[in-house]
Amino acid sequence: MSLLIIQIPCFNEEETLPVTVRDLPRSIPGVDRIEYLIIDDGSRDRTVEVARELGVHHLVQFPANRGLAAAFRAGIDACLRLGADYIVNTDGDNQYSGHDIPRLVEPVVSGRADVAIGDRKTSQIQHFSWLKKRLQTLGSWVVRQFSGTTVMDTTSGFRCWSREAAQRLNLVNPFTYTLESIIQTGHDKLTIESVPISTNSKLRESRLFKSIRSYVTRSAGVILRSYLLYRPFAVFMTLGAGVFGIGVVLGMRYLYFRSIGFGSGHIQSVILAGALMVMGVQLGMMAMVADLVSANRKLSEEMLQRLRRIEAATDERDNDLPTIALNPRALPAPSE
Repeated sequence: MSLLIIQIPCFNEEETLPVTVRDLPRSIPGVDRIEYLIIDDGSRDRTVEVARELGVHHLVQFPANRGLAAAFRAGIDACLRLGADYIVNTDGDNQYSGHDIPRLVEPVVSGRADVAIGDRKTSQIQHFSWLKKRLQTLGSWVVRQFSGTTVMDTTSGFRCWSREAAQRLNLVNPFTYTLESIIQTGHDKLTIESVPISTNSKLRESRLFKSIRSYVTRSAGVILRSYLLYRPFAVFMTLGAGVFGIGVVLGMRYLYFRSIGFGSGHIQSVILAGALMVMGVQLGMMAMVADLVSANRKLSEEMLQRLRRIEAATDERDNDLPTIALNPRALPAPSE
């Protein structure tokens, strides 16, 4: 029997969580059971109590706020340990419509894609400012170039993973998971499909970033760091070749002037050429070392995937889930 778990990271979502859970589907074609999991990221309001009253099936709690990326990773691990065949992530602020979940999971359930990502069509969202729309469009284009994918809305948190795709996730960024996971999935050669979705009216302001400038700066860092993790050889070798090439050109320039009798006035070019050529060689050596680190990361991801498979099998036999609270008031599965 196939199991779909819908996970919802929450931080002080006492008011918006009831609306979000109310719209979640109780049945989906091709899925035998649907369960809900709440990741409480150190909420200071009644989020946990409300979740239990709503009948969610599982609850993961942090004693203090750790951020969206940590909550997301904890949710993925919990879903895998619970035996989920498909995992959907949505937000607790009701930004995404629960009625779109059947459409979102269809490419994954049918086997056409490993990951499905909701496309909000950000240029048409009314409560987005002109600047935010342009930045979203530009940012998604940049991520597509770095990841080699065709994802239209790279910051969308409305996503569905197959079990195999979720087991391969190895995210390290503490800020957000959306960009890093796409770059990783793209370089792992998994299939991603964008699914057009609708969005609900805004119920509260975003808590992920304090300003657009802060978000752009941190997102740029996430993109660059993630790309370097998977293509370090190409990046450092290209930089090294460029720096070394400039040094060679300056050296040839000095030799030219020396050949016509003006070499004494261009000693600075010799010094700079030598420094640049040394830097180019050092960058080339860094490329080789970084490539070895990248190879080790790939091995780590394979080991993590195998470990998650073993943990899931052990949990299914022992029914031992110490980090996941089972809700005695949970809604019954549709098949019951």
